[in-house]
Amino acid sequence: MRRQLLPALRMMVVFTVVLGLGYPVVTLAAAQLGFKHQADGSLVTRNGQVVGSSLLGQTFTSDKYFQGRPSAAGITASGSTDASGQAGDGSDLSLSSSGGSNLGPTNSTLLDGVADDPSTPDVDESSPGVAQRVQAYRQANGLSTDQPVPVDAVTSSGSGVDPQISVANARLQANRVAKARGIDVSVVNQLIDQHTQGRSLGFLGEEGVNVLALNLALDQQP
Repeated sequence: MRRQLLPALRMMVVFTVVLGLGYPVVTLAAAQLGFKHQADGSLVTRNGQVVGSSLLGQTFTSDKYFQGRPSAAGITASGSTDASGQAGDGSDLSLSSSGGSNLGPTNSTLLDGVADDPSTPDVDESSPGVAQRVQAYRQANGLSTDQPVPVDAVTSSGSGVDPQISVANARLQANRVAKARGIDVSVVNQLIDQHTQGRSLGFLGEEGVNVLALNLALDQQP
């Protein structure tokens, strides 16, 4: 038995050192040397201050900013700043509850929302559906009642923290943002073009606009 026990203990020590210590250290070093920005979370900084991540969406409500996709994730404390480093409009979406609504395309809650229960006046159980979001989107952006609305403007993504919106969604918000900032809409559309990201690997998905990057670029406009 001793002849079997000692080699087993030696193997355990060797594999603990190689796989438990050596492998993580090598992986960490390779990531920091070759992919530091990605390994650190693709963080976005302004004036030395972290204002978010290019991989995670934030909630923007001011007319001065482009708004991201609706989300089923909760909201945490404000985590965004404008280009000058002052407190901005963005709030972080909670990663602890990230995910989709898990409602099917024919679900009445998804399509028509949930009305508030009058028997519980201290609790708001209401939840907007696609119909309410379409109406609110058209009203916020000054669109006609028959203007088609991009699906990403009124439905949440599977992750709930999608950092991008479609180019069509951004174009429809451009007039509102330009008017709120007192700048020409052509300037806003040019920024949209500059912050449009191509398809993954050149053929997967569709082009998208990173909302945080675009809003930070807007804050840098004179």
